[in-house]
Amino acid sequence: MSAEYTEDSIKSLDWKEHIRRRPGMYIGKIGDGSASDDGIYLLFKESLDNSIDEFMMGYGKKIDIQITEHTVSVRDYGRGIPLGKLLDVTSKMNTGGKYDTGAFKKSVGLNGVGLKAVNALSEKLFIQSFRDNQVKSIEYATGDVVQDYPIEASDEPNGVYIKFRPDKEVFTHFAYRLVYVEEMIKNYTYLNAGLIINLNGKRFVSKNGLLDLLQENLDNHPLYEPIHLHSTDIEVAITHERRYGDVYFSFVNGQNTVQGGTHLNAFKEAYVKTIREFYNKNFDASDIRQSIAAAISIKVEEPVFESQTKTKLGSKDMGPKGPSVTKFITDFLKESLDNFLHKNPDVAEILLKKIQESERERRAISGIQKKAREMAKKASVHNKKLRDCRVHYNSNHELRNETSIFITEGDSASGSITKSRNATTQAVFSLRGKPLNTYGLTKKVVYENEEFNLLQAALNIEEDLGNLRYKRVIIATDADVDGMHIRLLLITFFLNFFPDLIHKGHVYILQTPLFRVRNKKETRYCYSEEERIAAINALKPNPEITRFKGLGEISPDEFANFIGNDMRLEPVKINKEQATSIEALLSYYMGKNTPERQDFIIQNLRIEEDVEVE
Repeated sequence: MSAEYTEDSIKSLDWKEHIRRRPGMYIGKIGDGSASDDGIYLLFKESLDNSIDEFMMGYGKKIDIQITEHTVSVRDYGRGIPLGKLLDVTSKMNTGGKYDTGAFKKSVGLNGVGLKAVNALSEKLFIQSFRDNQVKSIEYATGDVVQDYPIEASDEPNGVYIKFRPDKEVFTHFAYRLVYVEEMIKNYTYLNAGLIINLNGKRFVSKNGLLDLLQENLDNHPLYEPIHLHSTDIEVAITHERRYGDVYFSFVNGQNTVQGGTHLNAFKEAYVKTIREFYNKNFDASDIRQSIAAAISIKVEEPVFESQTKTKLGSKDMGPKGPSVTKFITDFLKESLDNFLHKNPDVAEILLKKIQESERERRAISGIQKKAREMAKKASVHNKKLRDCRVHYNSNHELRNETSIFITEGDSASGSITKSRNATTQAVFSLRGKPLNTYGLTKKVVYENEEFNLLQAALNIEEDLGNLRYKRVIIATDADVDGMHIRLLLITFFLNFFPDLIHKGHVYILQTPLFRVRNKKETRYCYSEEERIAAINALKPNPEITRFKGLGEISPDEFANFIGNDMRLEPVKINKEQATSIEALLSYYMGKNTPERQDFIIQNLRIEEDVEVE
């Protein structure tokens, strides 16, 4: 019998109840902080965006931030929120100063939701506004007012202070990782030259905007010094590297649009059109864009994004009375880039040679590609290497956040994962032994090597990374020497031919337990020697201890504990702090066995005896 549908069935949720029941609508995926797009980083961003907007309007040149694993505090020195409206802007939906485009003409946050989402999803939130020698303070708990303090006198400089801790009932086992926080902060400084941001006492500032961003993110030495172009409401930096693939960094009003949108599509098309016209040759678009590294930032009035997380621009126009985004970017590049190339014929010559080189290679492997596609198509019919999942995209044909593919070695390990996975969103690709070391090889090997050809086909990244079928590409190998070697070989393959997989945070290492410690009442899985010792002390007396030597030794029933929603993943990140280029690193570790590497191994060699666990 169906439930009755009466007037009592109709519910009206207040603002905080709606956010807490449907957090994904406001902050994307929840996550635990192990990925850059997890919700706790969006909460941090929302708490910071208002401070950035103050700087963009000419107020407050410094922002002080303190972050621990679980708490965030932000202090800016802008104008401060009008004291009488502090309660409204933190607890009333669709309330904010950014609807008045005179005060915030080209701001990121126009929907009045940001701080309210932070408030509703925080265990505790404390906010103060300092303005004209007065201060207003309010304390919240999960969006409810705990204490609304009266306005008091203050000798603090104008600005806003906010401190919050994400709610552990929403974000279980979460922790902020500074590598993601620093990346976000660097982007803010690149987009706001002269802004000083202090994070836990570490100073971030940029003098050259997107030029600094591009140079910071180059994997290898560029073929030519980056081209830096800027005008009202647009800034662009462009160069090429000696590698495969192309990489883009796009921004709108200071927001990192990691999924691109109308402005990035317009830039790609405008760049191709400008290059074709400059050389008066109808080059293939893929040859023109091959190996490009580019950054673009535009400022739009009243931007429209395709989601609350603002990662993809949907606006077609620069503003209510402005030109289209496509026309604006095309006109800018056609004039500025064309002028630059005419004034710098040496750069124009290098660029032409790069395009012609890409053209020659593409034609040389076109026949191989055709055969490889046919082979992959035949293999997909009875492909035992890939156990695919049932769902890849949502209704908007966007990758679902939970879609994953485990790349593993051997039949036993892949069998365990296959039996214990969630077949709806988790796929498994089984390697046959150690893959080929691809360092120094051309892309021809991707099509000639059966293993890599089938892997590329499984990921669906032959033509464009935009066709990727899984949000997370997870390397699942044994935690021994052979397993580590396979990890390196796969990472080398991705860095060589599909670097954007790593740049955009798609590649992870699966962490699996080394030990199982249990007694009759409790079982604990330990990922390190320290965790093993702690478990032994907690499960006294004489618990049973098992050492897992390989993934194949873990039963499917147990494996289900390690690949669920809370599985431990270590993201593969490029260390941008180091001076060594990716090319130099791969040459050192994956190139020929040089005397330098032999010396390193000898100097760092440690001989350890096998320890039997009783």
